[in-house]
Amino acid sequence: MKHKVNEIDIAHYRSLALQHQKEHRQVLAKLKKKPPKNLDKMALEIHDSVFSRIDCLTCANCCKTLGPDLKEADIERISKFLRMKPAAFEATYLRVDEDGDKVLQTMPCPFLGADNYCSIYEVRPKACREFPHTDRKKIYQINHLTIQNTVYCPAAYEFVEALKYRLK
Repeated sequence: MKHKVNEIDIAHYRSLALQHQKEHRQVLAKLKKKPPKNLDKMALEIHDSVFSRIDCLTCANCCKTLGPDLKEADIERISKFLRMKPAAFEATYLRVDEDGDKVLQTMPCPFLGADNYCSIYEVRPKACREFPHTDRKKIYQINHLTIQNTVYCPAAYEFVEALKYRLK
């Protein structure tokens, strides 16, 4: 039996993220200049804490609005899972964007179900597995991406907010 999800208010989080973008940039810029010795441990603790409270299945905004950059390994793995030839998978689901990256032809993701479950979850693209990248070591190396992700992902926003308070 499929369960109904209570969706997160994406518009509210987007608004908050945009309002706090300047402040978040400053917090992350300070990290880049002088990262605390325990930053990786602190970031992982915050990441785990945020994801203990936020269930991606109640949101899935990334799957609805952000298309992953699919690498050859992703294409091979997913097409095998779908029992398709890689060329047929590409023709059916992918296009080349302005940067030359292979991305989904349509959004929301064609593999996202109405219940926010991913039909290819076990073999999903690396970009999907790693999103929103808040458990990454040396988080300050991707400040631009972290700021961008706060606009789309409530967990990324909560992560930066928690990081801000931990650093005070």
